Amino acid sequence: MLIEYIMAENKDKLSPEHPNHIAIIMDGNGRWAQARGLPRLEGHRRGVEAVKKTVKTTMELHIPYLTLFGFSSENWKRPQEEIKELMKLLRYYLRSETAELHKNDIRIRVIGDRTAFSQDIIELIDNAEKLTKDNSSLTLTIALNYGGRNDILRAAKKVADSGLDLNDEGFEVAFQQSLMTKGLPDPDLLIRTSGEQRISNFLLWQCAYSELYFTDINWPDFNRESLIEAIESYTKRERRYGDVKIIKS
Repeated sequence: MLIEYIMAENKDKLSPEHPNHIAIIMDGNGRWAQARGLPRLEGHRRGVEAVKKTVKTTMELHIPYLTLFGFSSENWKRPQEEIKELMKLLRYYLRSETAELHKNDIRIRVIGDRTAFSQDIIELIDNAEKLTKDNSSLTLTIALNYGGRNDILRAAKKVADSGLDLNDEGFEVAFQQSLMTKGLPDPDLLIRTSGEQRISNFLLWQCAYSELYFTDINWPDFNRESLIEAIESYTKRERRYGDVKIIKS
Protein backbone atom coordinates (compact mmCIF):
# COMPACT_ATOMS: atom_id res chain seq x y z
CA MET A 1 0.00 0.00 0.00
CA LEU A 2 1.00 3.63 -0.48
CA ILE A 3 1.40 4.37 3.21
CA GLU A 4 3.68 1.38 3.67
CA TYR A 5 5.82 2.45 0.72
CA ILE A 6 6.25 6.00 1.93
CA MET A 7 7.09 5.01 5.50
CA ALA A 8 9.70 2.54 4.29
CA GLU A 9 13.41 2.81 5.03
CA ASN A 10 14.08 5.32 2.27
CA LYS A 11 11.39 7.59 3.67
CA ASP A 12 13.06 10.91 2.87
CA LYS A 13 12.70 10.40 -0.89
CA LEU A 14 9.37 10.08 -2.62
CA SER A 15 9.01 8.08 -5.79
CA PRO A 16 8.32 10.21 -8.90
CA GLU A 17 4.85 8.62 -8.92
CA HIS A 18 3.91 10.43 -5.72
CA PRO A 19 2.96 14.11 -5.50
CA ASN A 20 5.59 16.61 -4.48
CA HIS A 21 3.06 19.41 -4.01
CA ILE A 22 -0.60 19.05 -2.99
CA ALA A 23 -3.06 21.94 -3.16
CA ILE A 24 -6.48 21.76 -1.51
CA ILE A 25 -9.67 23.79 -1.91
CA MET A 26 -11.18 23.33 1.53
CA ASP A 27 -14.92 23.45 0.85
CA GLY A 28 -18.05 22.38 2.71
CA ASN A 29 -17.71 23.83 6.22
CA GLY A 30 -21.13 25.49 6.00
CA ARG A 31 -22.82 22.43 4.52
CA TRP A 32 -21.27 20.23 7.20
CA ALA A 33 -22.74 22.46 9.92
CA GLN A 34 -26.12 22.84 8.23
CA ALA A 35 -26.52 19.07 7.91
CA ARG A 36 -26.09 18.81 11.68
CA GLY A 37 -28.30 21.77 12.61
CA LEU A 38 -25.26 23.75 13.78
CA PRO A 39 -24.26 27.36 13.06
CA ARG A 40 -21.90 27.85 10.12
CA LEU A 41 -19.21 29.05 12.51
CA GLU A 42 -19.03 25.59 14.05
CA GLY A 43 -18.29 24.22 10.60
CA HIS A 44 -15.41 26.65 10.26
CA ARG A 45 -14.08 25.67 13.69
CA ARG A 46 -14.15 22.01 12.73
CA GLY A 47 -12.48 22.98 9.47
CA VAL A 48 -9.51 24.30 11.43
CA GLU A 49 -9.17 20.89 13.07
CA ALA A 50 -9.17 19.29 9.62
CA VAL A 51 -6.32 21.62 8.63
CA LYS A 52 -4.27 20.41 11.61
CA LYS A 53 -4.88 16.77 10.71
CA THR A 54 -3.98 17.35 7.07
CA VAL A 55 -0.74 19.14 7.91
CA LYS A 56 0.20 16.32 10.28
CA THR A 57 -0.50 13.63 7.68
CA THR A 58 1.37 15.54 4.98
CA MET A 59 4.41 15.69 7.27
CA GLU A 60 4.16 11.98 8.04
CA LEU A 61 4.01 11.17 4.33
CA HIS A 62 7.08 13.34 3.66
CA ILE A 63 5.33 15.48 1.07
CA PRO A 64 7.30 18.76 1.01
CA TYR A 65 4.67 21.23 -0.24
CA LEU A 66 1.06 21.79 0.85
CA THR A 67 -1.05 24.75 -0.26
CA LEU A 68 -4.47 25.46 1.25
CA PHE A 69 -7.13 27.81 -0.11
CA GLY A 70 -8.15 29.51 3.12
CA PHE A 71 -10.05 32.62 2.00
CA SER A 72 -10.67 33.79 -1.55
CA SER A 73 -10.96 37.35 -2.81
CA GLU A 74 -14.65 36.55 -3.47
CA ASN A 75 -15.32 35.46 0.12
CA TRP A 76 -15.69 39.10 1.22
CA LYS A 77 -19.22 38.87 -0.26
CA ARG A 78 -20.30 36.65 2.62
CA PRO A 79 -22.38 38.07 5.50
CA GLN A 80 -20.35 40.48 7.62
CA GLU A 81 -20.97 38.50 10.81
CA GLU A 82 -19.53 35.38 9.22
CA ILE A 83 -16.48 37.28 7.94
CA LYS A 84 -15.95 38.72 11.42
CA GLU A 85 -15.94 35.24 12.93
CA LEU A 86 -13.62 33.93 10.19
CA MET A 87 -11.13 36.68 11.02
CA LYS A 88 -11.30 35.67 14.69
CA LEU A 89 -10.50 32.09 13.70
CA LEU A 90 -7.61 33.26 11.53
CA ARG A 91 -6.16 35.24 14.43
CA TYR A 92 -6.59 32.26 16.75
CA TYR A 93 -4.90 29.86 14.33
CA LEU A 94 -1.93 32.15 13.72
CA ARG A 95 -1.45 32.80 17.43
CA SER A 96 -1.96 29.25 18.66
CA GLU A 97 -0.32 27.20 15.93
CA THR A 98 2.68 29.18 14.64
CA ALA A 99 5.01 28.09 17.43
CA GLU A 100 4.01 24.44 17.01
CA LEU A 101 4.48 24.60 13.24
CA HIS A 102 7.91 26.15 13.76
CA LYS A 103 8.82 23.45 16.25
CA ASN A 104 8.02 20.85 13.57
CA ASP A 105 10.27 22.56 10.99
CA ILE A 106 7.34 23.81 8.91
CA ARG A 107 7.70 26.97 6.86
CA ILE A 108 4.61 29.19 6.64
CA ARG A 109 3.89 31.24 3.52
CA VAL A 110 0.84 33.35 2.84
CA ILE A 111 -0.18 34.34 -0.68
CA GLY A 112 -2.86 36.85 -1.59
CA ASP A 113 -3.52 40.53 -1.02
CA ARG A 114 -3.04 40.87 2.72
CA THR A 115 -3.62 44.64 2.69
CA ALA A 116 -7.37 44.03 3.05
CA PHE A 117 -6.85 42.51 6.51
CA SER A 118 -6.62 44.39 9.78
CA GLN A 119 -3.17 45.48 10.92
CA ASP A 120 -2.96 42.93 13.73
CA ILE A 121 -3.63 40.06 11.31
CA ILE A 122 -1.02 41.41 8.88
CA GLU A 123 1.51 41.51 11.74
CA LEU A 124 0.65 37.95 12.77
CA ILE A 125 1.19 36.78 9.19
CA ASP A 126 4.48 38.67 8.89
CA ASN A 127 5.73 37.27 12.20
CA ALA A 128 4.79 33.70 11.24
CA GLU A 129 6.62 33.99 7.93
CA LYS A 130 9.73 35.52 9.50
CA LEU A 131 9.87 32.98 12.33
CA THR A 132 9.60 29.97 10.04
CA LYS A 133 11.43 31.21 6.92
CA ASP A 134 14.39 28.83 7.32
CA ASN A 135 12.34 25.69 8.00
CA SER A 136 12.46 22.98 5.37
CA SER A 137 10.49 19.83 6.26
CA LEU A 138 7.24 21.21 4.82
CA THR A 139 6.31 24.47 3.12
CA LEU A 140 2.73 25.24 4.16
CA THR A 141 1.29 27.93 1.91
CA ILE A 142 -2.04 29.48 2.88
CA ALA A 143 -3.98 31.47 0.28
CA LEU A 144 -5.78 34.39 1.94
CA ASN A 145 -7.72 37.00 -0.01
CA TYR A 146 -6.32 35.24 -3.06
CA GLY A 147 -7.65 35.13 -6.61
CA GLY A 148 -5.95 33.38 -9.51
CA ARG A 149 -6.95 35.95 -12.12
CA ASN A 150 -5.63 38.79 -10.00
CA ASP A 151 -2.39 36.86 -9.47
CA ILE A 152 -1.94 36.55 -13.24
CA LEU A 153 -2.82 40.21 -13.90
CA ARG A 154 -0.39 41.45 -11.26
CA ALA A 155 2.40 39.26 -12.61
CA ALA A 156 1.72 40.37 -16.20
CA LYS A 157 1.82 44.03 -15.19
CA LYS A 158 5.06 43.53 -13.28
CA VAL A 159 6.76 41.88 -16.27
CA ALA A 160 5.37 44.48 -18.67
CA ASP A 161 6.68 47.28 -16.45
CA SER A 162 10.13 45.66 -16.57
CA GLY A 163 10.20 46.21 -20.33
CA LEU A 164 10.17 42.58 -21.39
CA ASP A 165 8.20 41.71 -24.50
CA LEU A 166 6.13 38.54 -24.90
CA ASN A 167 8.57 37.31 -27.54
CA ASP A 168 11.64 37.99 -25.41
CA GLU A 169 13.66 35.04 -24.22
CA GLY A 170 13.01 34.53 -20.53
CA PHE A 171 9.57 36.17 -20.56
CA GLU A 172 7.82 33.08 -19.20
CA VAL A 173 10.43 32.58 -16.48
CA ALA A 174 10.10 36.23 -15.47
CA PHE A 175 6.32 35.85 -15.41
CA GLN A 176 6.47 32.76 -13.18
CA GLN A 177 8.86 34.55 -10.85
CA SER A 178 6.37 37.41 -10.61
CA LEU A 179 3.50 35.21 -9.43
CA MET A 180 2.70 35.07 -5.71
CA THR A 181 3.84 31.44 -5.70
CA LYS A 182 7.40 32.36 -6.67
CA GLY A 183 9.78 29.64 -5.53
CA LEU A 184 7.08 26.96 -5.25
CA PRO A 185 6.75 24.06 -7.68
CA ASP A 186 3.41 23.81 -9.46
CA PRO A 187 0.90 21.55 -7.66
CA ASP A 188 0.93 17.94 -8.82
CA LEU A 189 -2.43 17.22 -7.23
CA LEU A 190 -5.35 19.58 -6.61
CA ILE A 191 -8.01 18.30 -4.22
CA ARG A 192 -11.45 19.84 -3.72
CA THR A 193 -13.85 18.68 -1.04
CA SER A 194 -17.67 18.91 -0.74
CA GLY A 195 -18.56 17.51 -4.18
CA GLU A 196 -18.14 20.73 -6.15
CA GLN A 197 -16.17 20.19 -9.37
CA ARG A 198 -14.51 23.49 -10.22
CA ILE A 199 -11.29 25.24 -9.19
CA SER A 200 -12.91 28.58 -8.23
CA ASN A 201 -10.18 30.99 -9.35
CA PHE A 202 -7.47 29.12 -7.45
CA LEU A 203 -3.91 28.88 -8.84
CA LEU A 204 -5.12 29.15 -12.43
CA TRP A 205 -1.66 29.35 -14.00
CA GLN A 206 -0.02 26.96 -11.56
CA CYS A 207 -2.60 24.19 -11.94
CA ALA A 208 -2.44 24.02 -15.74
CA TYR A 209 -1.25 20.39 -15.59
CA SER A 210 -2.28 19.41 -12.07
CA GLU A 211 -4.26 16.22 -11.56
CA LEU A 212 -7.71 17.09 -10.19
CA TYR A 213 -9.38 15.06 -7.46
CA PHE A 214 -12.93 15.78 -6.28
CA THR A 215 -14.49 14.18 -3.25
CA ASP A 216 -17.99 14.45 -1.76
CA ILE A 217 -16.52 14.63 1.74
CA ASN A 218 -17.07 18.02 3.39
CA TRP A 219 -13.89 19.61 4.64
CA PRO A 220 -14.45 19.09 8.41
CA ASP A 221 -14.66 15.33 7.77
CA PHE A 222 -11.50 15.22 5.61
CA ASN A 223 -8.92 13.11 7.46
CA ARG A 224 -5.82 10.98 7.06
CA GLU A 225 -7.61 8.26 5.14
CA SER A 226 -9.18 10.86 2.82
CA LEU A 227 -5.79 12.31 1.93
CA ILE A 228 -4.23 8.89 1.38
CA GLU A 229 -7.14 7.91 -0.88
CA ALA A 230 -6.59 11.04 -2.97
CA ILE A 231 -2.86 10.33 -3.27
CA GLU A 232 -3.50 6.72 -4.23
CA SER A 233 -5.84 7.93 -6.99
CA TYR A 234 -3.09 10.24 -8.20
CA THR A 235 -0.51 7.44 -8.37
CA LYS A 236 -2.75 5.48 -10.76
CA ARG A 237 -2.89 8.28 -13.31
CA GLU A 238 -0.59 8.90 -16.24
CA ARG A 239 0.69 12.46 -16.52
CA ARG A 240 1.62 13.33 -20.11
CA TYR A 241 1.68 17.16 -20.02
CA GLY A 242 0.04 17.31 -23.45
CA ASP A 243 2.22 14.59 -24.95
CA VAL A 244 0.98 11.28 -26.36
CA LYS A 245 1.97 7.93 -24.97
CA ILE A 246 3.42 5.72 -27.67
CA ILE A 247 2.48 2.09 -27.27
CA LYS A 248 5.11 -0.12 -28.82
CA SER A 249 3.95 -3.27 -30.61
